[in-house]
Amino acid sequence: MLVLSRKVGERIWIGDEISITVLRLTNGGVKIGIEAPHELAVVREELKHKIEAAEKLLNEATIVAVDQASPTEPVDHPAKGD
Repeated sequence: MLVLSRKVGERIWIGDEISITVLRLTNGGVKIGIEAPHELAVVREELKHKIEAAEKLLNEATIVAVDQASPTEPVDHPAKGD
């Protein structure tokens, strides 16, 4: 883990497309701004955990639904010339 000290208004770059700017310091916290490409998701850690848990439940429900689905019965096709 890289640990850096920054002052309000100072910026950190990740690659060429992602920047993190220290906006404000408060009692017990820091407000930061993140600029990143739109196709890159930027979420808080607690939200990431909720998304992962919801995806896991959805995948488990899908597996159960597929396992409980009745198998399709073969379709009789008429013989050629009928």
